[in-house]
Amino acid sequence: MIQSLFILSPTGEVLIERHFRSTLTPRTVCDTFWSRASESLHHHGGISTASSSAVIPLYDSVPPVMEVDANDATGQTTSVYLFSILRDGLSYLAACPCTTGHDGPETPPLLVIEFLHRIADTFVIYFGNPADEAAVKDNFSTAYQLLEEMVDYGWPLTTEPNALTDLIRPPTVMAKIHQAISGGYHSSTVLSEALPTGTVSNMPWRKAQVSHPNNEIYIDIIEEIDAIVNPNGYVISSEVSGTIQAQSNLSGVPDLILTFNDVTLIDDCSFHPCVRYSRFEKDKVVSFVPPDGGFELMRYRVSRENSNGGGTAHPRNMPIQVVPRISYGRLMDGSGANHEEVRGSISLSVTARSISSLIYASSRRGPLVIEDVSVVIPFPKFVRTASLNVTAGTIIYDEAGKIAKWVIGKLDEKKRPQLNGTMILEDGSENDVDDRMSSMIEDGEQPPLLVTWKILLASVSGLNVSGLSVTGEHYKPYKGVRNITRSGTFQIRCH
Repeated sequence: MIQSLFILSPTGEVLIERHFRSTLTPRTVCDTFWSRASESLHHHGGISTASSSAVIPLYDSVPPVMEVDANDATGQTTSVYLFSILRDGLSYLAACPCTTGHDGPETPPLLVIEFLHRIADTFVIYFGNPADEAAVKDNFSTAYQLLEEMVDYGWPLTTEPNALTDLIRPPTVMAKIHQAISGGYHSSTVLSEALPTGTVSNMPWRKAQVSHPNNEIYIDIIEEIDAIVNPNGYVISSEVSGTIQAQSNLSGVPDLILTFNDVTLIDDCSFHPCVRYSRFEKDKVVSFVPPDGGFELMRYRVSRENSNGGGTAHPRNMPIQVVPRISYGRLMDGSGANHEEVRGSISLSVTARSISSLIYASSRRGPLVIEDVSVVIPFPKFVRTASLNVTAGTIIYDEAGKIAKWVIGKLDEKKRPQLNGTMILEDGSENDVDDRMSSMIEDGEQPPLLVTWKILLASVSGLNVSGLSVTGEHYKPYKGVRNITRSGTFQIRCH
């Protein structure tokens, strides 16, 4: 299983290093990984220096599994599988042995990747969102203790937040003050001295003797659209996946049954451990005893055949349209001759479209409003600098990473923000400049735009909750359900 675990900062610094087996993985594997990651245009590239008020989201193009050679203490070269994920600017790496032997069979890749995401999710729960470099450094002792409890000899052990919070206290202001006064780390400020009540029951995801003054449960049906759109607004490819997020504040040990209006819309499901999977296979209902607090109840893909007739897993009319216009050309002097300096121009227009493939809730009122709209604009490597202006929102250009982020915020049908700007290319001879521009057009070097957005009370599939019953307790809780549609990896091609 997992031999060693590393957490790297956005600059490649090793923040946390933990070994779980007798074989120690050298840090040279981190150097090998970082040399590969630095080659990727969309990995880090200096984005961490951007303003914290408008952090540019990063999407990773580094392979999630790599085979890396490592030299052990005796000088012998061995190979390990290096699993990696990128979350909040931090790279989570897990080194696992390549071959079968005394350590057991080859490690399942998806198990390791899911476990790394579970570690990152736990850091968010403990340290807040985002769980970035500063959060890990400020709570280093807590992060290290969490890894101690979550992994046992390289195997995932305790990953449920309710069980972890019983074992390790979440950081508080008073605990940090006590640590500063005492002059350093003390186990009593992190570890809980009481026996964890949740881990001795048959439901480790739920604490015992939970009590709330107001019993309520909220459910969000969130559907994400991954799409590639051409400059004219035509959808080249799209896929829709969904998650059901729940916030449970229920006393005692309630037993819940969740039913849907049309279960055939759901395909390829995965559930939280609290869900009775056999009951879903038999009756197509979600029966579960919920954890206390927020959790992800289930994840699914929207079926390609939508029996509802109103939506599809491949929407052709998106609620937002981004039209890019990017061109490069040589400046002309007063005599009409070509100048050595080559400039580029860029213009973007963003429009909200009420006519789309989305299905809106009956409780929705008023015109279409798209929230949290932003556009990430990666520039080619040969662009030296860019000057950008927008008619709405704010624009941040990162000189080192060659990436700009345009934060628009709320967008409606009446608001049509525009971006205009110029680019100056790197110096070079006339032939070099012409070769760069021609190769860029032929090879499609202009990276696509990455757009993020969110629409409340809307869905692609039309999936909704038809019933939510609570048994095992005498109270009648307040129940809230809403639909949210948002962008996943939503790319706009520029050519």
